[in-house]
Amino acid sequence: MLAQAAFPVPNRLVLVIDDDPGVRHSLKFSLEVEGFTVRDYSSANELLSESEIADAGCLVIDYYLPEMNGLEMLNRLRDRRVAAPAILITSHPSASVRQRAAEAGVTIVEKPLLGNALVEGIRNAFAQ
Repeated sequence: MLAQAAFPVPNRLVLVIDDDPGVRHSLKFSLEVEGFTVRDYSSANELLSESEIADAGCLVIDYYLPEMNGLEMLNRLRDRRVAAPAILITSHPSASVRQRAAEAGVTIVEKPLLGNALVEGIRNAFAQ
């Protein structure tokens, strides 16, 4: 018998935005194993050109994206009334990034993504 996490759960769509293909594919795989439905994007512009963002349950956003940083992209999404909770993934966030993320209500999970911090953050986002 397979564990429940092996099957996608309706309305648990996670959007992963990271310009590093290795990180992006690894996150997609590991989150799908946890039972989430995942769509991944290589850039902020790729996501922002998408018309069906509103059905996202949670956003996992790399802070360092080529066109704009993850918080700037999130601000553009908020302007479009996309209210999905967001988790910012980054290495060594500065005090300024931490403050801006806190003001935006965004959780930060630091890279390298060890343990269950990201999955727990996503589950908490869906629980709210």
